Amino acid sequence: MDDIKDGEEITPIGDLAISLGLTTRTIRYWEEVGIIESVQRSDGATRGFTPYYVRRIKFIIKLKELGLTIKEMQDLYVAYGEAKQTERMVPRLVEILDEHIEKIDEKMAKLASLRKDIVSYRQKIATKFGASRDGDGNKSDA
Repeated sequence: MDDIKDGEEITPIGDLAISLGLTTRTIRYWEEVGIIESVQRSDGATRGFTPYYVRRIKFIIKLKELGLTIKEMQDLYVAYGEAKQTERMVPRLVEILDEHIEKIDEKMAKLASLRKDIVSYRQKIATKFGASRDGDGNKSDA
């Protein structure tokens, strides 16, 4: 947990959740699994987030949108380290993104093959039974 710098604004978890379209439970879960941290507010009542951690949470949202798992984000956080060295994290992030690109390419190839099979089978059935349908599923006079 980082110390709060003088004059640094702390965003309460509820306000942060609303502004980012998250639930407070999601933010607390990310904290529990160790991919973000919060700070204790000076009033001691609630935990909040400094601008630094707000940026981290936005980064995590982007990584989630890109398909990274919690485990992969934990690995990145470890690579980032206590020294908060972005240059240590970037090579691992590139490696993870490359792995995701490969998986997507494999899925796309499988889907393209499946589409080809479906189109071929559809044509075979339509020809065999003399029933052709347009793109909306309506019988045509072909």
